[in-house]
Amino acid sequence: MLAVAQIDYIRHQVNQKGETYANVARKMDIDPRTVTKYANQEEFLVKKAQKRVSKVMGPVKPIIDKWIHEDLKKKKKNHRTAKRMYEQLVKFHCFKGSARTVRDYVSKRKKEIREYIDGAALPLETMPGTAQVDFGTAPFLYQSEVIDLPYLVMSFPYSNTFLFQVFPSENTECLLEGLQRMFRYMGGVPKTIRFDNLSPAVKKIKGKGQRELTDTFERFVLHYGFRYEFCNPGKGNEKGHVEAMVKYVRNNFLLPECVVIDLDHFNQTLWQLAEEDRCRPHYLKQELQSKLYKEDQKEWLILPEKLFECARYQEMKADKYGIINVDNKEYSTSPRFAKQRVKICISYNSIIVLNKDNEVIVTHSRLYGVKRRSMIWQPYLDLLSRRPKAIKYSSLYDQFPEVWTTFLNNCTEEEQKDVLRLLGKLLKNNDFTLLNEALNLASVHGHPSTDQIKHCFYSLLNQGESHVAITPRNKVPIMPSVIRGLTHYDAFFHEGGVGE
Repeated sequence: MLAVAQIDYIRHQVNQKGETYANVARKMDIDPRTVTKYANQEEFLVKKAQKRVSKVMGPVKPIIDKWIHEDLKKKKKNHRTAKRMYEQLVKFHCFKGSARTVRDYVSKRKKEIREYIDGAALPLETMPGTAQVDFGTAPFLYQSEVIDLPYLVMSFPYSNTFLFQVFPSENTECLLEGLQRMFRYMGGVPKTIRFDNLSPAVKKIKGKGQRELTDTFERFVLHYGFRYEFCNPGKGNEKGHVEAMVKYVRNNFLLPECVVIDLDHFNQTLWQLAEEDRCRPHYLKQELQSKLYKEDQKEWLILPEKLFECARYQEMKADKYGIINVDNKEYSTSPRFAKQRVKICISYNSIIVLNKDNEVIVTHSRLYGVKRRSMIWQPYLDLLSRRPKAIKYSSLYDQFPEVWTTFLNNCTEEEQKDVLRLLGKLLKNNDFTLLNEALNLASVHGHPSTDQIKHCFYSLLNQGESHVAITPRNKVPIMPSVIRGLTHYDAFFHEGGVGE
């Protein structure tokens, strides 16, 4: 095809100056038929570029594209190289092209896909594989008392589906534990998750939309590899889908008050509720939400092999009794760590006290609600048995169950030592239940001794156990019948009697 300037010259010379086609063709050194064509052409339509289909690369391009999209869900170290793709094409797809051709195509496609992803500005509601997260609150009946507990909701706007779990608090450890449980149950990780400015995740909001994340949340994001987004302050509508789903979950699954005996067991039942709810049509797309949820699944990132430790570590100094304070709750350590620094591992349901060598000193269940102190007595009983008079008037002494505090107050110093040594042997897992029963049983006839308490304890412990009759090893001799008088003694002196 001639250039625009050449076509313009032909039309000017022939149509306006009256030159012959042959003269113009001779001057331009082209075929006279070409001059005739352009001199008389009526329309100059834009010629569409024809897409050439490569006989070699054409059949395998969709395969390579599929591999590239699969790799983008994985960590970079697990991506296929162009060389590896070429080898697989040759081995499994009878590819006849060169390694260089594959390498060039892979490089080009990766660049195109990255540019598309970086330039995409679609709202989360329209993109499969994305999620929104927020906490809600609902009343629960726990130990005959109605209490408010938070529940964590992860919603999937594309499919209008959700997952949720109930927790004792909205702290960082509960947030990360909830997210990790959901990822593991889903079998994947959403590509992008939008949050409100939750304090468990955001330490500080800076200018120009920047956030300073909490250390544990930042490590969690790096571990699972998802992109995070945060709403602008006061703009809850930017995560409108999850806010609507928080209300939906409360109204349809948590009201009236659910009875909770064991929170972990209760949470296990919630997965099935979320799955059953997907068996309804999408409010706009008129397709089953379960089908749309599968499209969400296809876009999720692959789970890392290892679990993330949803815990934070910090060092703190114990007081003179070996007590530490975590989030305004008190936890015992050991008398030998009084006024010393210890390391604390804080998870959503436990407080683990460690020494400088990371050896476990003691493990507590994490406290929530009104209870303020957790005492594990085993580490203290040896000290108590050696110094009962000194400890008697301390606050530690009052942490015993009331029945034991009253009993020890009525003991002599020597009796206290014996009793505390007995407690050191019998107390297991900080459970005073059986010991309380034993003390009450032994106290029926007055102030009991240590031996009486011990006897009652083992009697209660062995209740209901079957006992096998004892069979003597040696043969017991047959004794003569009882006869009044002394004549029965003669049997011992007769031949063949017992005395022989």
